[in-house]
Amino acid sequence: MLFAYLPFPNFNPNAIDLGQFHLTWPVDMVLGPFAVRWYALAYIAGIVLGWWYIRRLIATKKLWGEVTTPSPVHIDDFVTWATLGIILGGRFGYVIFYDPMHYLAEPIDIPQLWHGGMSFHGAVVGLWLTMVLFARGKGFSAFTLFDLVTAAAPIGLFFGRIANFINGELWGRATDVPWAIVFPRGGPEPRHPSQLYEMALEGVVLFVVLRLVTHWGFGLKRPGTTAGVFAAGYGLARITAEFFREPDVQVGYLAGHFTMGQLLSVPMVLLGLGVVIWANRRRGATHEASG
Repeated sequence: MLFAYLPFPNFNPNAIDLGQFHLTWPVDMVLGPFAVRWYALAYIAGIVLGWWYIRRLIATKKLWGEVTTPSPVHIDDFVTWATLGIILGGRFGYVIFYDPMHYLAEPIDIPQLWHGGMSFHGAVVGLWLTMVLFARGKGFSAFTLFDLVTAAAPIGLFFGRIANFINGELWGRATDVPWAIVFPRGGPEPRHPSQLYEMALEGVVLFVVLRLVTHWGFGLKRPGTTAGVFAAGYGLARITAEFFREPDVQVGYLAGHFTMGQLLSVPMVLLGLGVVIWANRRRGATHEASG
């Protein structure tokens, strides 16, 4: 039975094609071709806009109460740390969680980021380590830095999922919904555009939730609260989206029905809820002690 479906847009994964360069000195050789990929631009956009948003949060003093915040200079310096943590953590997370046998056999493929293969959960670990190391000795709590970074994280997730869609990767499961798409590398079956579902849940919805926590709740006045809400919210969004996303072929389903993304997200939900409870109890205990 044939179902109606939407054609996949004819995207070029390269935003800019620079072509080849012919050198005549010191030796005669051809370099390239060189290209700037949408995937790379998505990471750059997420980091730059996240940096801008964090500076805006720091400048809005009414959100913080008595909490000591990083200075704008601290945040400027942290951008480099964050970039390294995200890229290294995301890549090694993918290597370890999703395709370890391939990379053990072909370790030369590990640094080839232009072929795709990044793990959000690995990026979280990498970023967490850089935040702990950076905040040490700076005069502010690491949890305050966690709150700032996680408040801005949905911006990067939004652009990252758009890049996944442009690359025609991480497609969804076969379906007959009217908006199903046949992806160039996904076989002949129409599939859920699960990258766009994740863009909406992890990027738009989660950003709105965190905005409410930081601007209408006590998220930034109680260090750790915003980070905990992000962890729980992302975990729930990812678990939901994974019901529509095709599992990685080399991993498949685990325990019969679950994907690797879902299993990695369950601890995030539990940890996030625990951090929210801890942060608010800690704040209450601090007020009682000072009173």
